[in-house]
Amino acid sequence: MPQTSTPYFSGQPRFSVPEWRATEVQSGAPQAWQQALQGTPAATAAAATAGHFAAAFTDGDGRSFLAVDRFATQPLYYRVDAGVLRHAERADALADADTEIDPQALLDYLYFHVIPSPRTVFKGVHRMRPGHCATFQDRSLSMAAYWKPSFEERTPASFAAARDEFRALLADAVASQLDGSQPACFLSGGTDSSTIVGLMAQVTGKKPVAHSIGFEAAGYDEIEFARIAARRFGAEHHEHYIRPADLVRLIPALAAHHDQPFGNSSALPTYFCALKAHEGGATRLLAGDGGDELFGGNTRYAKQRVFAQYDKLPEGLRRGLLEPLADGGLIDRIPLLQKGSSYVRQARVPMPDRLQTYNLLDRLGRETVLTPALRARVTAEGPQAQEREVWRESQGADFINRMLAYDWRYTLAENDLPKVRGGTELAGVSVAYPLLDQRVVDFSARLPVAWKLKGMRLRWFFKEALRGFLPDEIITKKKHGFGLPFGVWASQDAALGRLARDSVRGLGERGIVRREFTSRLVDEFLPQHPGYYGEMVWIMMMLEQWFLHHRPDWRLPD
Repeated sequence: MPQTSTPYFSGQPRFSVPEWRATEVQSGAPQAWQQALQGTPAATAAAATAGHFAAAFTDGDGRSFLAVDRFATQPLYYRVDAGVLRHAERADALADADTEIDPQALLDYLYFHVIPSPRTVFKGVHRMRPGHCATFQDRSLSMAAYWKPSFEERTPASFAAARDEFRALLADAVASQLDGSQPACFLSGGTDSSTIVGLMAQVTGKKPVAHSIGFEAAGYDEIEFARIAARRFGAEHHEHYIRPADLVRLIPALAAHHDQPFGNSSALPTYFCALKAHEGGATRLLAGDGGDELFGGNTRYAKQRVFAQYDKLPEGLRRGLLEPLADGGLIDRIPLLQKGSSYVRQARVPMPDRLQTYNLLDRLGRETVLTPALRARVTAEGPQAQEREVWRESQGADFINRMLAYDWRYTLAENDLPKVRGGTELAGVSVAYPLLDQRVVDFSARLPVAWKLKGMRLRWFFKEALRGFLPDEIITKKKHGFGLPFGVWASQDAALGRLARDSVRGLGERGIVRREFTSRLVDEFLPQHPGYYGEMVWIMMMLEQWFLHHRPDWRLPD
């Protein structure tokens, strides 16, 4: 039996060593990778390669090499069986009917709504972590991080110089991701996607095609901002409205497509939009993912900065006065300080645990949600332990930059990028992420924190640098973060509600979630607060739908 599977190469690596780059141009990326590994340590070769890629092959000395890019935009899975390394681009390609389901992965899924690398739903099957490479030789696997987020803040000579450099980098990043087909992109109407569509028009001189998703639900539809951007840049704008009947039709197909359970509810509108783009003739879509996480655009950054101020108070004041007052409820009795105890209770929770304050699994109580059989088979603190490890990797950086680095892993690499990749792949189109071009990432890492989050103003530099290019309405719009109105629709539409109820109850039959909780969730909690509990219904529904299509007879042993 060979030591590895068939060689695998995907994406667009960008080799920084001139000799390797010349080989890529002349003979292709596989030959360049082979050259890069000749006499060069694996981590050194990977660190000298930018772009978005996954690579797996065996060299002439019998040494196998695996690597993925810094955000794992291209997935790569592996397992070692009896001293033999196998790899694939899907987890289920390395699992057979006898491969066990990992209960710890089910806990991870219900906690994170995805299964973060390196674990997968299958025991013994692993996913390469972002920024990692591995070598396999003499039946031994060696894993290494060739890149970790690092920040070296430098104050630019002037705002104008930084703005011009930034705009040039963005334009070049967009141009490098166009493949000669009709320029097309996702357009939500936010700053990121609006920037992409504007730069597509600028660098090509052609009329870009933009595809947007709308929802016929109050408070969820922001398509008017997409229209503003499309008009500004002269885009051919296609609006696609998704309805409950579309969800009923497409949810099973999406769950079946994913190689392991995936619970991001935005995956469905992403898939629907990509499908409509494909039907309209698009072969490649540019996506705007990354701007918030690179330049400080998420509201939690400002919120957590406020909480972080608590640690700067004298310990005696915190431990000797504020915490006893908060624990005893006395702060709530003081006029103008009614919310003080809530602030103290949250602020005293160390990072990154504080980011999970509103995690529904823990707020409802694991004993209430999960069966004793599942709890007995998992390490309860496993998800938090992994988060803390990721948080420690950015030790020494500014607090806001540490939050960005945390989100590079969990929001981008583990969640949003797999969401976009899965939806576009199923729809039959390729996707690219210009804002995650390594040159843009490096620029953001040098930018002073005060230019990312200026006081409480999110994405200050990004917005100011693009003022005059983007419409003012988009620069000044508030960040809502509304996604799929699933909970509202599941409470109103009979067919969708039936699919949700049957799916959630199915998890009860599999021994993962308590039967009594599944009944309360869909019959009591969801109708009362559809926007709040809809997310938990969604992640449970997608887990059951995945089982129905991949392991229909699986049940957790008692």
